Amino acid sequence: MKIIIAPDSFKGSISAADAAIAIQKGIKRCLPQAETILVPVADGGEGTLDSLTRISCNKVSTVVTGPLGNPISAEYGILHGGTVGVIELASASGLELLEKEELDPLHTTTYGTGELIRHALDAGCRHFILAIGGSATNDGGAGILQALGVRLLDEAGCSVGSGGGELQRIVSIDDSGLDARIAESTFIIASDVQNPMLGPNGATHIFGPQKGATPQLIEKLEQGMSVWADRIADKTGIRVHDLPGAGAAGGVGGVLLGFFKAQMKRGIDIVIAQSGLRDHLVDADLVITGEGRIDSQTASGKTPMGIAQEAQKFGVPAIALAGSIGPGIEALYSAGILSVHSIINGPMTLEEAMSRSSDLLELAAEQVMRTYRLSTL
Repeated sequence: MKIIIAPDSFKGSISAADAAIAIQKGIKRCLPQAETILVPVADGGEGTLDSLTRISCNKVSTVVTGPLGNPISAEYGILHGGTVGVIELASASGLELLEKEELDPLHTTTYGTGELIRHALDAGCRHFILAIGGSATNDGGAGILQALGVRLLDEAGCSVGSGGGELQRIVSIDDSGLDARIAESTFIIASDVQNPMLGPNGATHIFGPQKGATPQLIEKLEQGMSVWADRIADKTGIRVHDLPGAGAAGGVGGVLLGFFKAQMKRGIDIVIAQSGLRDHLVDADLVITGEGRIDSQTASGKTPMGIAQEAQKFGVPAIALAGSIGPGIEALYSAGILSVHSIINGPMTLEEAMSRSSDLLELAAEQVMRTYRLSTL
């Protein structure tokens, strides 16, 4: 039996690569002779760079500006002989870089992500994959433009500062200093977010709270984002206010679609295309995927859904493992997922579950395979 193991990370507890190894151990306890192919993946958030660099990619480390303005070390990847840069926003501007008490969407900036792009341009990249999940920012991607030479000016003609709190001060955009190499470059945005930049389903209202925005702060940030969307439209002629995906990563999607030669794709589809998964599916018998939580939102294009949809094209069934299961998983069955299983096997705290994630995944994978083996006899 040939089994493909293609999980995402279980956020906060175990990486996609380690999750795949744990699942493999469980399978081997039941079917020691099974052929197992490990294809750890991601859907555009944290771990996307690791997923792509695991295939064929050089990692480059450099010092950039962190989300709160402090210097940090960040990485990006170079694919295909030096022509394709893989930028993971979370590496320079991500939530995981900050402690809970440090979250501050008024001041957090994507400047460091712009610096990563500039560094990759210096390295010769002219095609980019931008994985924009997991941001700690609500600056509408303004920091990216600032790092690439764009001046955002207030009514006195002076440059504004960094962060979502500065957006409402912007009166005009001077892009005469925008790095000329951007015009020569193409960008694929890896994201499963379809939220617009503004409104009740927009960047601020939906994602602001997880970045530290209180209800009062959300209104201020939304006002700034509205001003920023107007300025983008004034400059580019592109109305990003209600454009699907423009609200991704606190409005980064809008800036990329407005100023760059960019197109949005599901992050999982990009990773699948680069991973060689399709070659393995040709003669596979089963796929096991999973992530930290599986619910109705999984159907929007998160890892288990994307993996199952791809496997279904080859007539290969998929089983999903999850740390927790929410309502709405019925939508996954038509995509090729046979069943969804929680790895939690008894009463325990969230902290205990996260600390034991490797063992729990191994045990769950073994039990799933014992049941599946009986069903195929």
